[in-house]
Amino acid sequence: MSRTQANLLLLVVALIWGSGFVAQSHGMSNLGPITFTGVRFLIGALVVSPLMWLEWRKLQRLATPLQQRDGFKIAGLGSLLLLGAAMQQLGITTTSVTNAGFLTALYVPLVPVLGWLLWRQLPHWSVWLGALACLGGAYLLSGASTLSIGRGDLWVMASALPWAFHVLLIGRVADRMGAPFLVAGGQFLVCGLLALAWSLAYEPVNWASLQAAALPLGYAGILSVGVAFTAQVVAQRYAHAADAAIVLSAETLFAALFGFLLMGDRLNAPGIAGCALIFVSMLAVQMLPLLRQSPQPQG
Repeated sequence: MSRTQANLLLLVVALIWGSGFVAQSHGMSNLGPITFTGVRFLIGALVVSPLMWLEWRKLQRLATPLQQRDGFKIAGLGSLLLLGAAMQQLGITTTSVTNAGFLTALYVPLVPVLGWLLWRQLPHWSVWLGALACLGGAYLLSGASTLSIGRGDLWVMASALPWAFHVLLIGRVADRMGAPFLVAGGQFLVCGLLALAWSLAYEPVNWASLQAAALPLGYAGILSVGVAFTAQVVAQRYAHAADAAIVLSAETLFAALFGFLLMGDRLNAPGIAGCALIFVSMLAVQMLPLLRQSPQPQG
């Protein structure tokens, strides 16, 4: 897969995630936030389980099975996934979907910063400008004049740190193991089981509430987790983490688009400017690194 193809796949991931905010919000009309998180990630693990089995068999035939340390890495990714998803879900209970979309985008500038701190990876200069431009665009989309910080907003802000670590690490882990579907499904399983254990201790749940939330759970579990998170793992084997964070920030843009199409939301002038800023920053971070210095004259 080429870098361009990987980034296009990440754009599809952002589209699915952007539409998923609505499902996450509606799902909690009947379920607690941690219960919703646990069930949707277990559904995602079930969706990808056939691919996990085929990949496991392939590794056995090649005599390159996963090692114990690989299991620890997958468990670590699942724990990061749980922290990010649970804090975001807790935040959505007391903040608007629009605010949540903007505040989640705080992870975008964190990714290149963490990459530099951990591995001294200095991305192309366009990444820094693109990350800040995406954050500014998400801010305009949120309705800058009405954005206020409450308890729910703080939860979503806190989720940006595990999301950033997850985006930074997922591609490295999946590429080194050569098993993207086992990594994807394994992290879903860890996240889902830990969340469900947490929810059983602190949140009431019954069959009737699960049935009432079936549609949002199905959408969030099958598409947002099973399809989109798995596609993220595959794509990030071929895309730089900082580039991936900027492309995935289009999630905010798509959230606004689906709000317009499905919920009757209207974008004002700052919102339209925010969409344009995110779009231009995504193009810039893809095109500017391709520019080459003018060839020196031979003499």
